[in-house]
Amino acid sequence: MSTATVLRDPAFARLWAGTTASGLATWALPFVLALAVLDRGLSATGLGIVLAARTAGFLLAVPLGGVLADRYSRRAVVLWAGLAAALATPVIALGLGRSVLLMSVAAAAAGAGQGACRPAFQALTAEVVDEAGRQRANAAITLAVRATTLVAPAATALLATVLDTWALLTGTGLLWLLAALLPPRGRRPAPAPQVALLKEFAEGVREARRHPWFLAGLAALTAVVFTGYSVTGVALPLISRDRYGTEAVLAAALTAYTAGALAGALLMARWRPRSQGWAALFGLGLYGCAPLSLLLPVHPVLVAAAYLLAGVGIELFNVPWFTATQREVEPRLLARVSSLDFLLSYGLAPVGLAVLAPAMESFGAAPVLAVCALVCFLAPAAAALTPASRHFRRRSSPAEC
Repeated sequence: MSTATVLRDPAFARLWAGTTASGLATWALPFVLALAVLDRGLSATGLGIVLAARTAGFLLAVPLGGVLADRYSRRAVVLWAGLAAALATPVIALGLGRSVLLMSVAAAAAGAGQGACRPAFQALTAEVVDEAGRQRANAAITLAVRATTLVAPAATALLATVLDTWALLTGTGLLWLLAALLPPRGRRPAPAPQVALLKEFAEGVREARRHPWFLAGLAALTAVVFTGYSVTGVALPLISRDRYGTEAVLAAALTAYTAGALAGALLMARWRPRSQGWAALFGLGLYGCAPLSLLLPVHPVLVAAAYLLAGVGIELFNVPWFTATQREVEPRLLARVSSLDFLLSYGLAPVGLAVLAPAMESFGAAPVLAVCALVCFLAPAAAALTPASRHFRRRSSPAEC
């Protein structure tokens, strides 16, 4: 069964379309606001404040969304979270040129909608798609996510030639409306007795601790995001400008990364490695090639090649990782465990971005890049030593031993 075959299922096609719409809206917003800076409707400082507010809303809503998606219908959580983001996005437009505070509050609400959607979408995939088709389903979703990183900026720039910033932000809100309305109902697991929100989230943490491969993989992913993604966000633009004297190296590396991720997702739609966990962790470790390529003044082609490998590797990890989580975690706790995943792996990313530049100024670029490369290589290798990591299963079957 190919990715195209999975999309022929009407329920999954609706879920895929909703996820894609949310991805387009998520990626479009920063570019639309950047255009507002160019049009002098928003200052650079204001842009930073608004985007920081969106990130804060996202991080606060992720664990809450996980609890609510396990307590109530996952479809309902997607609906209300998407509607919140859809209503908040045009309010950002109302604040343009008037109030950064209003824009920040609206951006926080939009970020909260985005954050609440993430674990609910993850759990809804497991309800809509049977276990046999989930790897291909996750590959199809990640293909859409990667495609949006290319389409959203280009489409935003193209539309900006005929539409103003207010209209673009309204269009982003309409994308969130689609994300809210398109996904289908799933097969909700039997609800558990409701207790305090913190206790319910703690139950999800306990479920995560039952799976050593999950804790080890999450630690490795968090380490790679904290170091490798920070290198891409901070060091790559600086080195592209200062060492190579052109932004073309930055553009080539990011394009190569996205192309590699698309190739990796296509590969994982068909390939089922025997040692799935080890293959996934090997792929995650390939991100170390990115900071390694920036250590020395190598030819720009080698930098792009390193980012191509990193892109392939991240999807060699992501697709089996999501599939294994959906398979191994108790269904009624899946959204909470997924929220823990997003909270730690991507929640610490802004900290890494904030720390990397001062570290490079204090210790020099080369030592910092070397440490980041080592962390990216060694953290997945250490995770691979954890029991059950070979197959991303709590217990291996005799056929897998």
